[in-house]
Amino acid sequence: MSERLRAETAEAQAEQIIAAELQRREWKEAALKPRPTGDAAKVALAARLRAETRMTVAWVAERLRMGTRDHLNHLLYRKR
Repeated sequence: MSERLRAETAEAQAEQIIAAELQRREWKEAALKPRPTGDAAKVALAARLRAETRMTVAWVAERLRMGTRDHLNHLLYRKR
């Protein structure tokens, strides 16, 4: 399996997790941006993505609108 295909598969898996969590919380995609970067639900979703996928902290931070990767790393550290 090529590295590119693996990355696409990991991203698709991450997007499925995000879609499922948004549906479970009855949020629309647009609800991510106005929520604070340290919102507990967003931090929990970020932790799940990091645990279940190969996506980078930078990708997760950008995708969930959580500020910089350093900020997200700090939030994930505090959650543990």
